[in-house]
Order: sequence, then C-alpha cells, then structure tokens
Amino acid sequence: MKILIVTDAWAPQVNGVVRTLETTRDMLERFGHDVEVLSPEGQTTLPCPGYREIRLTLRPFRAVRHYLANRQFDAIHIVTEGPLGLATRRWCLTRGVAFTTSCHTRFPEYLALRLPVPLAWSYAWLRWFHGAADRTMVRSPSQRRDLEARGFANLAVWPGAVDTSLFHPRERDALKLPRPIALYAGRVAVEKNLDAFLSLDLPGSKVVVGDGPALSRLQQRYPDAVFTGYQRGEDLAALMASADVFVFPSLTDTLGLVNLEAMACGVPVAAFPAPGVSDLVVDGGNGAIDADLRQAVFRALAVDDSACIEFASQFTWEACSRRFESLLCAAGEVTAEGYNPNPCESLLQAPKATSTALPS
Repeated sequence: MKILIVTDAWAPQVNGVVRTLETTRDMLERFGHDVEVLSPEGQTTLPCPGYREIRLTLRPFRAVRHYLANRQFDAIHIVTEGPLGLATRRWCLTRGVAFTTSCHTRFPEYLALRLPVPLAWSYAWLRWFHGAADRTMVRSPSQRRDLEARGFANLAVWPGAVDTSLFHPRERDALKLPRPIALYAGRVAVEKNLDAFLSLDLPGSKVVVGDGPALSRLQQRYPDAVFTGYQRGEDLAALMASADVFVFPSLTDTLGLVNLEAMACGVPVAAFPAPGVSDLVVDGGNGAIDADLRQAVFRALAVDDSACIEFASQFTWEACSRRFESLLCAAGEVTAEGYNPNPCESLLQAPKATSTALPS
C-alpha cells in the first residue's frame, strides 16, 4: 500500500508528534508499505511567531499541487491543521479524494494561553477542518469524549507507544544530585505549566530536561532547579531512569508520550487530574493523580516501579502502528480525470493482537 502522510510538524522539531510520525513511518515500512511524508522539509519556509523552531511553508497550495501532480496514493493522512494540512485538505476535497486526519494537540487551549482568542472560535475552526475527513484519529479516550461533546464526529483512538529497547530500567547514576529527584522531560513552553512543578517545595532536586521558548525565563526564576537542555536517545533515557519521580504538570496534553517513557524506565508519574494523562496514570498503581501536585509527588514516590514497567510494556510501537494502519481510509481509484471518491473504510483488517490499554 502506498501511503502519504502530510504534516507541518517535522524534524528538526522535537516533540511527541514528530517522534510518533517518524516511528510510525518506519514501522509501516517494516510492514511492507511504501510511505512518503510531505513536510516543510525542502520547502521555502518562515519561522512561526513565538515558535521559531516550527517552520511554516510558504505558498503551500502550490507545494501540494506540485507534489501530488504525478503521484498516486492508496491512503492520504493529514496530521496537522497548518499550511500544508490546509492545502492538502482542499486538494482532496476538490477532487473527491477521501482522507483521514489526526487531532494530536489541544490547539485552542495553546492558542488561548498566548492570544485572547475564545475557545469556542478555535474549536469551531477545528470542527470545520476535521469535519471534512472520513475519520479523525485522536490520542486518548478522554480526548475523544471531549471532542464528541464539542460536536466532532467519526473519531477513533490512535494511542501512543514507547520504545522499551531504549527506555528501560538501568543504573541510576546519570544524575548525581540529592535525592529524591523529581524530573520533567519535554518541551519547555507555557502550555506545559512548568511553574506548577518548579514552584513546589520539595526535598531533594528538581530537574528539567528539554528546550523551548520558556527556558530562559524559568532558568532565571528557578535558579535552584537543574536544566539540562535538550537531550535525546541514550542520554535522555539515562536521565529519565535516574529520576525517582516523573512530574507532568501539563493541563492541556492529549496524552504525553513522555509519561510512558518514564514508566518504562521504572519511574512513577505525578500529575494533575487532567485529560490525557489520566488515561495513562493509574492512581496508586503506576503513579499518582492529585489536584495538589506536591501530594501527588509524595504519593508517587511510594509506587512500585515494577507496576510502571509492566504497564508501559503494553504500549508497543508495533501495536500503535498496526492501529494506525487499520484506521486508514481508501483514497480512491485513479482515472484519467484523477481520483474517484470511495467511502472511508479500513484498508486492512485490524491485527488479532494489538495489545494496548487504551480502548478504540
């Protein structure tokens, strides 16, 4: 099967969306599919205001027309609502080509943190964008329930995954700091609510792993915290495995792959009772959920690390990618005039064993 993934989020960006897409592409190719990615890479771009590492494609409609002019795909999946996503959406609709989309983030909440844009306006725009898709993939059951309550339809859960060959228990010596060590890893941005973590009165050490637009402000405001900057691969896994508790203060994430990565390392998670993370963290089982984040940290420290490892082991990249594969829709048959529309249907049957704790 020939699959096109269209995304405005791609390397050199570092986030859960990009990691998911890169790994899903690799897994689909391992399954025998031919996968192409249309991204800002190789396009003329400009930096997104406030997020300079995000590159926005200039003249995206021309870029999409040029890219798709002599290519035919069995399935087209649009990941983001950015310039390339919008252009591909229009290209598909004008030709009657079925496509699927993803809704990975709480974009309206992210936008409201920066600009005085009412949530109702942003969600109305998202309904318009995803309403044209034959199926929209979301990250968790709580996100699906939230979007359904806001009038979205044709939603299906495409859960996250963790690479347990990289994230696993190991010697806890990468951080030579007073214990207990409370650690956060991920983007350092306003929507991650890191002040709620760094302002806590905790014994031991607080560590932030990652980079982002809020880094300088947080370093100045919390000089007692340790900021390692961006890490990846073995270095990242070693730091995470060295922590005693992983603190995830975000109120807006739709899932949070880093929580699974921490659990796979045997590190329990402390978080607020927010959507997304509440689908992963079993209070008292693999972490602690509490409106008082400080109490969540203390209660998570008492959790058995083996329960964290066992839980994370369910979320394999093979199961996640097979789920994506089964949710794709037929793009249509090519004629002399282009594509003929086909109704949305799974191109492949879901595999018999798709071990995941998240229901579809």
